Amino acid sequence: MMRLVFPLVLGLGGIAILVGLGLWQLDRLDWKRGILAGIEARMAAEPVALPAAPTEADDEYRRVTLTGTPTGAELHVLTSGTAAGTGYRVIAAVETGAGRRVMVDRGLLPLDAKDAPPATAGTGIEGTLLWPDDRTDATPPPDLGGNIWFARDVAAMAAALDTEPLLVVETAATAPDPRLTPLPVTTAGIRNDHLEYAVTWFLLALVWTGMTLYLLRRTPLKDR
Repeated sequence: MMRLVFPLVLGLGGIAILVGLGLWQLDRLDWKRGILAGIEARMAAEPVALPAAPTEADDEYRRVTLTGTPTGAELHVLTSGTAAGTGYRVIAAVETGAGRRVMVDRGLLPLDAKDAPPATAGTGIEGTLLWPDDRTDATPPPDLGGNIWFARDVAAMAAALDTEPLLVVETAATAPDPRLTPLPVTTAGIRNDHLEYAVTWFLLALVWTGMTLYLLRRTPLKDR
């Protein structure tokens, strides 16, 4: 019987760990669903005037309105895989009637229209507050000479445009920029893979159980 102790401990320990990881992923699934429900509730609410001092923790995904004038200063973020195709997200500096200077993601600029002049007419804007950071370790630094950025980075973009460190992603405008196709914020890009992870861990636990039973059956109880 002592020969069975090690494979039994190894098997039960592995099964416990794998099942525990699966249960942890189910907890994460509930947590992520709660976050998504909160985001969807904010996005379903009526838009409010742009808060005086919005924060990422309290106001991300909040729908807002503002009235202002694009200054003509803008950054071009190379973007692909959008509903409008590949092009440049235009991050524009907008001066509001209250004297604030904020960034607005006005939409996608076609690659062949990069040198087209920006719209500078005053406009009412409805959009969603967002603090994106699209950078990865492989993201190159912006090409400042060509005004080509490779990721949205609110702090760096605000410093470049001399604006408040916040971004409104435009949904609609009373005077839209004719060069651009708006790219409104949705929850479609927010991943929630925890159910798949949980199923994977539970399947591994099942495989480990089978391997353990096989090992126990193959282990002789005594020397021949």
